[in-house]
Amino acid sequence: MRKADRLFQIIQILRRSHRPVTSAQLADELEVSQRTIYRDLAHLISQRVPIEGEAGFGYLLDSRFDMPPLMLTPEEIEAVLLGVQMVGKLGDPAITNAARDVIAKIGSILPNHLVPFMADPAVGLKPIETAHDLTFDSRPTRQAIREGRKIQLDYCAANGEVTHRIIWPVLLGYEDGHCLLIAWCETRQAFRHFRTERILNLQVLEQTVGIARLKLRQQWLRWRENELSRSRPTL
Repeated sequence: MRKADRLFQIIQILRRSHRPVTSAQLADELEVSQRTIYRDLAHLISQRVPIEGEAGFGYLLDSRFDMPPLMLTPEEIEAVLLGVQMVGKLGDPAITNAARDVIAKIGSILPNHLVPFMADPAVGLKPIETAHDLTFDSRPTRQAIREGRKIQLDYCAANGEVTHRIIWPVLLGYEDGHCLLIAWCETRQAFRHFRTERILNLQVLEQTVGIARLKLRQQWLRWRENELSRSRPTL
């Protein structure tokens, strides 16, 4: 790897991390010696790249640091292509179309020498059956999550019982070929996972949930951890 490429990769690694990254971690990912990493860090700092830290503690990049956009590498192109293939298996038309739009935008700006990496990539997913949940339009739900609005829905349980719910949406998740709407349920006063193919009717309300999106997400994560700990076998 050329030094210029290595310096760029160091910045990228630091940029994606919210915790100090040690020289050993940088050396391991870039497959060079720690001595080389120390020299590269010294060079970046001398060029006024706002990196803070020291040996034994780790290094952080100032979050305010901005770098002009650079062209994608072949590995980044193939990573995006894999991601788009994975998205296509989710069975969500809106998300699938958005992923295809991303590929089209990337393809429109690639220089000629990088086009083959997109046209004939070295990676790919094993063909599998796509999800059957093709009728759920996720756009209103995703907008409700972003805006912190409540959702009213009619839900059909596995036993056929239909219930009317008011929920606080947290996240749309995908598992085993199914889309799950994760939310706080006002009826049950607890977090619940709703299979979207069982949602009979959905309406986004004007009423907001009254709690910050991040805080609601954190509460769900704590609830999920508690549920997982209960299901773990005791020794």
